[in-house]
This record gives sequence, structure tokens and C-alpha cells, in this order.
Amino acid sequence: MKLSTLTLLAVSAFIVVGCGKGNFSERNNQVQENVLRYPVPNNPTSLDPGIVQDGDTLDMLQQVYEGLVGWDENNNVVPLVAERWEVSDDGTEYTFFIREGVKFHNGRQVTAEDIKWSIERAARPAFKSTTADAYLSDVIGVTEMVNGQAESIPGIEVVDDMTVKFKLKQPTPYFLGKLTYMVSYPVPKEVVPEDSELTDYTKAVGCGPYKLVKYDDKQLAVLEPYEDYWGGKPALTRIERPIMLDPTTRLTKYKNGEVDLVQLQRSDIEGVKKDFGDQLVYLDRPAIWYVGLNQEVYAPFKDKRVRQAFAMAIDRDKIVNVQMGGVNTLANTIVPPGVRGHRDKGAGFDYNVEAAQKLLADAGFPGGKGMPALTLTHREGYTDIKLVAESVASQIEANLGVKVEVQPMEWRKYLEDYNNKKHAFYHMRWAADYLDPQNFLSHMLATWGPENKLGYSSPQFDALCKQADTLLDWDARVPLYQQAEDVVLQDAVWIPIYFQRDVELQSPRLQNMRESLFGHLPHTTTTVADVK
Repeated sequence: MKLSTLTLLAVSAFIVVGCGKGNFSERNNQVQENVLRYPVPNNPTSLDPGIVQDGDTLDMLQQVYEGLVGWDENNNVVPLVAERWEVSDDGTEYTFFIREGVKFHNGRQVTAEDIKWSIERAARPAFKSTTADAYLSDVIGVTEMVNGQAESIPGIEVVDDMTVKFKLKQPTPYFLGKLTYMVSYPVPKEVVPEDSELTDYTKAVGCGPYKLVKYDDKQLAVLEPYEDYWGGKPALTRIERPIMLDPTTRLTKYKNGEVDLVQLQRSDIEGVKKDFGDQLVYLDRPAIWYVGLNQEVYAPFKDKRVRQAFAMAIDRDKIVNVQMGGVNTLANTIVPPGVRGHRDKGAGFDYNVEAAQKLLADAGFPGGKGMPALTLTHREGYTDIKLVAESVASQIEANLGVKVEVQPMEWRKYLEDYNNKKHAFYHMRWAADYLDPQNFLSHMLATWGPENKLGYSSPQFDALCKQADTLLDWDARVPLYQQAEDVVLQDAVWIPIYFQRDVELQSPRLQNMRESLFGHLPHTTTTVADVK
């Protein structure tokens, strides 16, 4: 959703000014020791683990909430709330043994009942979670509860206070990866609302390494270490995140020493190399930026020839390697590097204006005549996203004669429209939730895929994915997924643009940060100290 994934400041170092505008004064002369400060690039979309679905907000909340399992620096699933697990020989039952001493921030021990209750809370129809069924539908009874056909989930069994068992509909080799997603994280039922989204930050109670102690909407989030965290109290004194939508403001704050970490837009990189070149960090992510073509909203996209014409009319190499400076990797497939089964080249389409024009004419729209008005939507506040969207729109107009209006949107509204399948033509990212091709193919594009928001349905693609999804043998699964990937590339419902590479400025004050392909891991070991 992910996909991709993750980033926090010091209260006494800032004075919030301006009602709801997220502005901050210059920090005072005294730098606080061991306080991590870095901005959130958009207003967090939710404080509720059962609702949140975007990487920037997940990054903040992963400090507060914690699940049965998580990721380590080697991109492996490791035990967290669970100290260990067992898997049945047929791959349909997962039994987790909860760690003694894992406490919610209110001091109560986490139990197996908390796991079951929290997932059933997220699956309640009144809760309207978009992630419960998406990540837990393999569990017997989850889909039925989400659809209002059941009052509980029989596939989650409380064996005893410290043991919980998940029963699956079929073997699911990527199930542990799915459990790293926040929708399955436990919350205390005596604190959080049962049938509605958590909006009061004082009720954002998890069992993670930090507590959310202050939250000013559109301004600032403040986290402090949890003394009784099972892994030991984190080293930082505090984590703070100002909410800064403007990339220029974020960069200026870093240059002034007011934040310790900031993600850069492509256009900023050359300008900082002279003074901050030794602080630049390049981080490959298992994520793809693409353009989606929704045939449920825009009727011409129902014709494969139209979609293929659009794919051929976009000079992706020029966008990625010239206009964006070659920081990212041109995507010729869907499954990104870092995910098993990735290929450098698939059965997609290269830039070919003449062939694109012929296909569009064959579909009944010569020179774009007769094509209805079309809008390309994208997330606001990012110069890189805007650049790609505007480039795609201008190339479609120049090469096919189709007028495309570009419309930036506020992030939460964009996600709401995406979830409701309202975007006709859109530029978006999908980042891995788990390192399995299923997360990019079946999950995104199968007829039943929870992230299929564009009306795509292919019996051939579905059959290949369905076969691969339940095989426990990696060597047998990967070729099936690659065949499925070629089918969808030929059908051109996605136009891959690039695989993501983050570029960050990281202060020399930062020490002992843990990284994975997914992003910065929870700051259990991070420290911040003045450089002598």
C-alpha cells in the first residue's frame, strides 16, 4: 500500500505559530541532547492501526503500535509480540506464543484475546476498514465478518491466555508477511473505541517502543519512550515530527539544523551536494510508481488497444533518466528489485508513437477525436510526482491528440477516491507490504484483488495467480507469477514508470538507525548526539 515506508522532532526546540499551518520558529540556541527530529511530509491520514494505509503515517505509528511479527535489518520476518510461532505441515495453521512482559502503554499485559478482539474490531462492518479484508482475508471468517455475515472470526482461536491460532482457507506462504501490516496489531479494548475510528491521540495506545504524548493536527506529533517496552526502553529522549507539506520548507529546516532527517525531491539533489554531499543517503525501496487506467470510470480504457496506445505514447525513459535525472530505475516490469521474481524486462511496451497512433485509430479515435475529457489525478505536495504526471499528460496530448487535465489532490481525499475506484487515470505508488510477488500481482490486479481499483479482469491472469498463491515451493511459484506479469503488461492496465529509490539527507548526529528495504525500522536503538 505500501507500500512503501517510514519517518520524527523536539518540542522545546520549536514554537508553533500560525493556526493549523504547521509553521515553526527558529530553534533556540540550546540543542536538546538525544532528540530525533524529522518531518512528516503530509498530514497523517489516521491514528488508528485498523484504518491507516499510507507509508508516511505508518512510519510514525510503527513507533506506537506493534504486532505479533515484524521486519529486521535483513528483511526477514522476526518475532515481536509473539516470542515464537509454529506452522502446520500443510501451511494452513499458524500458532503464535505471546511473549511474557509485552505490555500496552496503560501497563496491562497483551494476551491472545487482545489479538483476536483487535482484528475483529477492524473487521466490523461499522468500522469500515479498507485493510482488514485486504490483509487478513486468508483467515477463515474474516471476509464474512467484514461483509456483515458473521459476528466473530472462527479462524482466530484463543488457545489460552498466551497462545493464539490462525486457521487459513488454504496454504498462504506469505501469511507471516501479511501479519506485519498494522491492521492486525493489538490495541486495548478498555481504551480504544470499538465501532469507530480512533481520532483522540490520548487513546492511541499500543505496545510499541514509544507513546504518542502530543498530537496537534497539521502541526506536530511528539513521542516519548515507553519505560516498560519488552525490548528495553529506547535510547532516545524523545521523537518529534513537525507536519510540513512543503518540500522547500523541509529542506530549509534541515539546512538550518532544525531537523535531523529529510527525504529529498529529485530537483533538490544537485543543489545540496556541495554543502551536504557527505550527508546524502541513497536507499532502494521495493516500490513501483505507475500510471493506472480505470476502465470502470473511463469507457475508452475498456478497449485494450486504447490502453496499449497510451502505454506506447509515453517516453518513460525520457521521464526517468532525463527529466528526473536517473536517480530512480526505469520500470519495465511490475515486481520491483528486492522482491523474488523481479525481472529487468517483461512483455510490456516500448515508446513507439507511430504504433500508438495506429492502435488509437483502430480503436475508433483517430488523432484522439471522440475521446471524452480525461483527468490525470495525483497526490499533491511532491514535485517529483507532479513532474511525472505533467509529463505523462503532455506526451499523451502531443502524441495521441488526447487532452489530459492534471489534478493534484490532498492525500487523504486522494486515498478515499482511490479506495472508492473514482480515479479514471492516476499516478500512484505501490510499495511492498511483504517481499512476495503476490503483493504486486494477485493483491493488486487479480479480479478478486483488494487493491484492484480499475476494473481489470483476466481469466488467464487470475488462473496463473491462483495457482501460484497457494504453492509452498518457491521454485514452482516464481515462473507462474512471471507469466501472469507478462499477461498484465500486455493488457496495459498499468503503465510502469519507475522503481523507487529514496534520497535522504541524514544528519551526522544520527547514530544506530536500523534500516530495511521497507524503510527506517522502529527507533529502538537510534541515538542523536552533537558531533564533536
